[in-house]
Amino acid sequence: MVPPSNEKKRVKVYELKNNDWFDRGTGFCSGGLVNEEPKIYVESEDPPERLLLETKINKDDGYQKQQDTLIVWTEQSGTDMALSFQEAEGCAAIWEFVSQVQQHLLAMGGPDDALSDDAMESFTNPLSLPPPEIGNLEDIEHAMRTVASSPQGRDLLGKFVINEDYIRKLIPLVEMAEDLESLKDLHLLCNIMKMLILLNESPIVDHIVHEDVVFGVIGALEYDPDFPNHKANHRRYLRDNSRYKEVLTIADDNITKKIHATWRLTYLKDVVLARILDDPTFSVLNSLIFFNQVDIIQHLQRNDAYLEELFGIVDSPDSSFEKKKDAVGFIQSCCAIAKSIQPSARAILYTSFISHGLLRVITFAVLNKEASVRVAGTDILVAMIDHDPSMVRSYIFRSISEKKTPLTDTLIELLLVESDLGVKAQAADAIKILLEPQQPPPAGQAAQETAAKQNGEFLSKIRAAPTTNPQTESFIQHFYDHSAAKLFKPLKDLENRETLATITYQEVQLFNHLVEIIIYLSRTHQFRSKFYIFTEDLASRVAQLLEAPQKHLKLTALKFFRQCIGLQDDFYNRQIISKKYFTPILALVYQTMPRDNLLNSACLELFEFLKRENVKSLITHVVESYRSELQDITYVDTFQSLILRYDQMQGFNPDADTTLFSNDGITTPNRTPNVNGNRWPQGLKEPDAAEDTYFNTSDDEDSPPAKKKALAREYPHANGVATSPMLRSLGLDYPDDEDDTMDTSKPPETIASTDPNGPKLEPSPMLQTPPPERLSEKRRREEDNDEDELGKLYTTAKRRNSGSSVLSMASDRSSNTLKRKKGLLKSENQHASAGDGKPKKIEISLGAKGTASPPSSKDDPI
Repeated sequence: MVPPSNEKKRVKVYELKNNDWFDRGTGFCSGGLVNEEPKIYVESEDPPERLLLETKINKDDGYQKQQDTLIVWTEQSGTDMALSFQEAEGCAAIWEFVSQVQQHLLAMGGPDDALSDDAMESFTNPLSLPPPEIGNLEDIEHAMRTVASSPQGRDLLGKFVINEDYIRKLIPLVEMAEDLESLKDLHLLCNIMKMLILLNESPIVDHIVHEDVVFGVIGALEYDPDFPNHKANHRRYLRDNSRYKEVLTIADDNITKKIHATWRLTYLKDVVLARILDDPTFSVLNSLIFFNQVDIIQHLQRNDAYLEELFGIVDSPDSSFEKKKDAVGFIQSCCAIAKSIQPSARAILYTSFISHGLLRVITFAVLNKEASVRVAGTDILVAMIDHDPSMVRSYIFRSISEKKTPLTDTLIELLLVESDLGVKAQAADAIKILLEPQQPPPAGQAAQETAAKQNGEFLSKIRAAPTTNPQTESFIQHFYDHSAAKLFKPLKDLENRETLATITYQEVQLFNHLVEIIIYLSRTHQFRSKFYIFTEDLASRVAQLLEAPQKHLKLTALKFFRQCIGLQDDFYNRQIISKKYFTPILALVYQTMPRDNLLNSACLELFEFLKRENVKSLITHVVESYRSELQDITYVDTFQSLILRYDQMQGFNPDADTTLFSNDGITTPNRTPNVNGNRWPQGLKEPDAAEDTYFNTSDDEDSPPAKKKALAREYPHANGVATSPMLRSLGLDYPDDEDDTMDTSKPPETIASTDPNGPKLEPSPMLQTPPPERLSEKRRREEDNDEDELGKLYTTAKRRNSGSSVLSMASDRSSNTLKRKKGLLKSENQHASAGDGKPKKIEISLGAKGTASPPSSKDDPI
């Protein structure tokens, strides 16, 4: 076992993650023995002391050499690894070392203890297949199926096929069976080729796409036994040389072969084997395609002379149009390949392309008269923008500084004149991406935001103004100053059109993209878009599109107004109110109701948002301007709820239509004015602090005697209703007649005030004569007589701290004045008959017209 020479072998290290090859870096590979263990090392070229790879060679890791520069294996942990060498000599040296190590390990240990008995037999009895002859095809198929039933047998079969070059020996049998028209033999050959491909051996798959082998294998796969009456034409498709267009001759024959092999592998994966592929075979095919593409891209990056000549074709006046078209197509293919490689390698490729004139090629392509060239140019631009839009912006800004036509103007022209809907959509998306003001945060800042989210500090961070690039700000300002007028000119021209009934399909698509761009700008550009949209009156033109016959165009226009309302910006709200943009929106509701379609649902969602977010200015405008129209829409409750919300904002309460004094025969207004803080009617005095404290405390029935005395000392006026200034203004004063031990001979002033140091209250004339009746007499009277209106007021005295009851009494005061007077006169007569036979006089002083305040007593039941 001889280790490889100490000469450094430049190599790239790849690791398979989520079915994608991840580039771990570039370094120098070497192999050797460390503590009697064979290992492979890859030391990074920058910095040299960092190890990219250190792996131990085992006899069962499944090392495979693919092509001339690749070594692929699976680590003990199950991770797939690959080494891509710059030179084939370096790959051969490391492969020879790995082969020697594995042979030595097998010779030292013999068969592994973990292997099955069948595998042990395979070591003693080497695999052999029948000779590849037309008469042995059935035996060959049976032997291969038997051997391939175990993993060890599959490995032995793969090694046998490669070592004996068995596939090349089977190729002549395909032509022989076709000459004999032996369909059975052709079906057997197809099954044999399928089994060989599904062994998942990279050397076998790489071998069958060689120029002298691929057509025989593909020819056998044309005769699928699952479809015995059909024959495919794969060979005719692959032999069509018109599909291979070489713009410039590539000097390296190995790169040319890889280009052809990649095309054949892609055809195998997507067409020939698409129905029978399993995951391992699919992974093998993708790996071979990926490494071929990496080699092709690396060759182009290193060949500056080739790139100079390639991009010079477009600028040369002597080049034919077909030559320029092929050059654009080749660059498009390179950009498509670059999507699958690592970001670092992709960035190097785009930087190299741009330095050689890629933007000139894009400008030439997107303005070309031929649709295929425009599609290719748009694909190149979108691929480059998806990779790094800031890079494209920097080059556009450089063109603006040099007084050249920027790429954005070229895209605007393409959007306005393009008839291909796909190209039009790509141009619109490219414009929106280039006008994106927010720059992605650096990696460090992203990590800080992640940590802030976990600490609950993210909300405070996102409120800060986003950091923008001054160059990007200048670029966006240039767009509004010079390019926006050209972009939105078709939309502004709608002002001169009386009707949209004759709008063409191309115009519909154009207006749809323009409105989408306006929506995007209003969401991202803040003050610039706000000023431009309304100074140019673009909102009125969008409102005009609500009358278009195409529903999807109406939906896009409605989406714009929903965006403006959703921003909750006073400027947008004022413009919507002043221009009365809700008129066409409500007309749209009437046109689509009561159908449950997308357009009608979008309209309803807009009004639901107004109600849910309580946008007061817009709610007021809608209800005051279109109240009758809203009342007619009854198939949903959205608009009735909107009217109710407006009434509540104006201080009306439709639910307050039944009050304490209202009877069935008397109607009352259903709106109660919300005045005086929604607490007490106008004209009445606000309750003082002592009164509020009294009503917030518990009743005396629930309080112990000690607490009652303490409350009496703290609030001397809280023992009777005479302490309320409001009740004093009414002249109503009632004793506490639920206390059975009350001494009626005690003067009224001693009841009202228990604190000798407190101020004495002047008793009401009603309390001087006659004395108040006892509780037993009052209860007998209540059993004999129905409760009158004043009794209702007396029993609900403790509801005075409820705002709704007070408002109800206030609303019913004006309509029930006569009723209450009648009740009061009736109450006077009842008191006179229950007492000493003399009529009582009740003095009532009303504070203001149309207002009332309920009397209260601290022990009255609610």
